[in-house]
Amino acid sequence: MNILLCPDSFKDALSAEQAAQAMARGVHSATPSAQTHCCPLADGGEGSLDALIAATGAERCQATVQDALGRPRQATWGWLGEQRTAFIELAEASGLQHLSIAERDALHTSTFGVGELFLAALDQGAEKALLLLGGSATNDGGAGMLQALGARLLDQQGNQLPPGGAALAALATLELAGLDPRLAMLDVEAAVDVDNPLLGERGASAVFGPQKGASPEQVAMLDDALGRLAEVSAHELGEDYRDLPGAGAAGGMGFAARAFLGATLKPGIEMIMQQANMPALLESADLVITGEGRLDGQSLSGKTPIGVARAARRLGKPVVVLAGSLGEGWQACLEEGVTAAFALADGPMTLEEALPRTAELLSARSESVIRVWTSSRTS
Repeated sequence: MNILLCPDSFKDALSAEQAAQAMARGVHSATPSAQTHCCPLADGGEGSLDALIAATGAERCQATVQDALGRPRQATWGWLGEQRTAFIELAEASGLQHLSIAERDALHTSTFGVGELFLAALDQGAEKALLLLGGSATNDGGAGMLQALGARLLDQQGNQLPPGGAALAALATLELAGLDPRLAMLDVEAAVDVDNPLLGERGASAVFGPQKGASPEQVAMLDDALGRLAEVSAHELGEDYRDLPGAGAAGGMGFAARAFLGATLKPGIEMIMQQANMPALLESADLVITGEGRLDGQSLSGKTPIGVARAARRLGKPVVVLAGSLGEGWQACLEEGVTAAFALADGPMTLEEALPRTAELLSARSESVIRVWTSSRTS
């Protein structure tokens, strides 16, 4: 019996790798002879870099870059030397997790450090880059990244704009001649876990700005500023990407990746499953167990369990989802290839009580699933 264990992380509790190992312990408690394959996954958000490195055996590299507030930090990126491919996670440089709640400042946070990660990859000889766009603390439309890569964003007086999304309201000229020429030969794919456009009610500022510290008044200001970036960019490039699905990802980095790096935007889970050679893993599996912190109707937009279930359905493989909680609309996931879904809690408990027990509960649920599964196969 071959069991494929491919969860996402359980936020604030377990990494995807830790979750997979907890599942494996439960499987082996039920059936010690079972063959398990752990394949940690992610959907482009938190943990995606670790999932890619685990799936591919990529080298873990370090670079000193600026964080979202311009402070130095050691950021990790991945390198597949044989394929000349770099894995760049925006959150490693400009992630919300590196800021305290008091430091969250959507008006002034910058993606400059992401550009520095690109430079490190280019110096290594990268010919392809997979850019992971989840978890940003920024709302600057990728302006900081462009500045790090050599572009000049100027106001009416010819002065370079300061860091942050708010400064884009004063953008008058976008000079791209200074962009690192190696970018022209770099094939970029950007992993997105949302389909939001750049602007408007579903745009980067309105939907994601508040969690990055923006007040309602600042959300409106930032949306106008990103609109200015879109307008000037369209004039410079001859194409307008403001309405592209995914342009609003990571504070507008989806927009910048497509417009200035020529990136292909694709669902993060599809990108990571491709790197993990998921079709081959699914082909040899008798049962697939996946999971994440919450399964609900929003999971259909491209979250890990649904990506796994859709791929498994094409091969007729059963999929069980173990989630920290089952939210409103989770039943819709049953139409996407999910065979069954279970919440982890074994009784009434608060989130604070559940988090320290996540590994224990995940193992217990996995054991129960396997006991039922093996019983059904032998009856």
